[in-house]
Amino acid sequence: MKISTKGRYGLRALLDLAVNSDGEHVALSNIAERQGISENYLEQVFSSLRKAGIIKSVKGAQGGYILAEKPNNIRVGRILRVLEGDLSVVQDDDDHPHDYYESIQYCLQLQVWDKMSESINNFVDSITLEDLVQDYKVLNNEIGDMYYI
Repeated sequence: MKISTKGRYGLRALLDLAVNSDGEHVALSNIAERQGISENYLEQVFSSLRKAGIIKSVKGAQGGYILAEKPNNIRVGRILRVLEGDLSVVQDDDDHPHDYYESIQYCLQLQVWDKMSESINNFVDSITLEDLVQDYKVLNNEIGDMYYI
């Protein structure tokens, strides 16, 4: 499985939106400029994300985009599935010969491909947009030292 530019740019743009919104709408042109991504391309990506209910848009001079939910409720897996579709490593064609379930192909499907897909899905579903915002802030020293007791 390979994540396309749509998935990579979409996730990057959503993280930018989450980091820079502070509850306010963010102009797509600002996200595009900060991320070095074509505004026209981002419009297409954000259209999919808006239809999926991940972001909201407001038209006008003070318009832009805002997350439709809190970042801790938006999982990376959800974003990628909206932009990429199914995150399986191998597509099962569902058109199997009568002896498929006794075949090597079926064994590999169950023991390798399905388990890889499950691991990938579990991993991306374990990460929220809020996790990424916090990681970004730590990497850029925007959060003071974290102390644990």
